[in-house]
Parts: sequence; structure tokens; C-alpha cells
Amino acid sequence: MSYGLQVEVWGDYALFTRPELKSERMSYEIITPSAARGLIESIYWHPGLRIIIDRVYLLKKFGEEQNENEGENPIKFINVRRNEVKNKVQAAKVKSMMLGGPAPMIVTSADIQQRASTLLCNVHYVIEAHFEMTEKAAPSDNEGKFKDTFRRRLEKGQAYSQPYFGCREFPAHFREWTGGKIPAVHYSKDLGIMLYDLDYSNPSNIQPMFFHAQLKDGVMQVSGEEVLR
Repeated sequence: MSYGLQVEVWGDYALFTRPELKSERMSYEIITPSAARGLIESIYWHPGLRIIIDRVYLLKKFGEEQNENEGENPIKFINVRRNEVKNKVQAAKVKSMMLGGPAPMIVTSADIQQRASTLLCNVHYVIEAHFEMTEKAAPSDNEGKFKDTFRRRLEKGQAYSQPYFGCREFPAHFREWTGGKIPAVHYSKDLGIMLYDLDYSNPSNIQPMFFHAQLKDGVMQVSGEEVLR
């Protein structure tokens, strides 16, 4: 048995990086299913649950009413430059430190560089998902218990870690959607091939999965779509 939930999320900026454009980051046009799943799991995660994204509704900027210009593109991008470091600490150096070697370090003044990113701005979605019980659930766990926990945490704004839109510097506000019919924007577009999720069935060879994303009257259908590997 599965139970559904609808979570309204919004924020100033988002970056859902396209994997083919990593150096100068370019965001997908809408939140990816894997990012949506991660956002919900940051609110409540349990080994006995599996979160499955069903669809994403694209809404107008939070606080704005649907305008009269039917078909106007509501997806807005902005270009920014950020100071980043070009190197990262290697796992081998961390292992060496654990065995008594020197502590690894990154000197930001020497490794700093500027990178451009194309971000989404003023994002506002309703994520519709459902959860299923897994074999890791305890005998005392049940669907009603998890559903009540989800609802309580959404009502109180509780999260295990700050939900974010792709990067931790772009926090996401969230709450349970209780507004009845979801007023998705009247906009349709073929979004092309989008990252669906990562296949962790073989930890030594994690594989990406993709699907053909389409926005139809402001709704991106996820569940039931063909997954490409």
C-alpha cells in the first residue's frame, strides 16, 4: 500500500545542474525528480520508507497571482559568478592522515577561481509524491504512523537538515499543500532528456537514469514514464 503527499516548496534561487555542463553550471528548467526526492527526505527520512515522485506542478512566483497572459514562459534564469575552489581533498590523503600522516588542506587563496552559473530564480513548485514501505521497516511501523509523522513535520516546519534547491546555498521553504486544486501555470514545453535518479543497486558502479521530461499545462509527469539507462 502507498500513501500520497503534496509538498509546496519555494525559494529565491535554484540550481539543478545538467550533468553535461559541469564546469560552467547550467540548471535544468525545473526541479529534477532526484532533487525533489532529496528535498522530501531532508524533511523526513526513514529506512523503512521509499519516496517515489509522481509529478511536479510549476506555479507562479510565490505571492503572485496567475496572470492573464496564457502561455507566457514562467521559467526565469539568472547568470551569476561565484568564487569557488578548483580542488578537493582526496580520499587517499584522508586515509593517510588516519594512519598518522599530515592533515590534508586546501589553501583557498591559491585554489580560488571564478565560475559562472545559470540559475533558476523565484522558483515555486508543488511536489506530489507517495511513499511505500520497504523490507527495512520495523514490525511496529505502519503506513498510518508514517503519514501522520509526515503531516506533523510539515505543519511544524521541521526537517532533519535544511532542504535546498540543488545547492546548499539555495534554501527551500516548504509546507504541506492544503489549497485544494493546484493552480499550475498554463505553459507547456518539451524539456528533453532529464536526470531521473541514480541507481545505487551496485555501489561500486553507480549509474545515472534519465527520462524524457515534458511540461504540459504546468505539470511534469514523472511516475509511469519510461526510464532510460
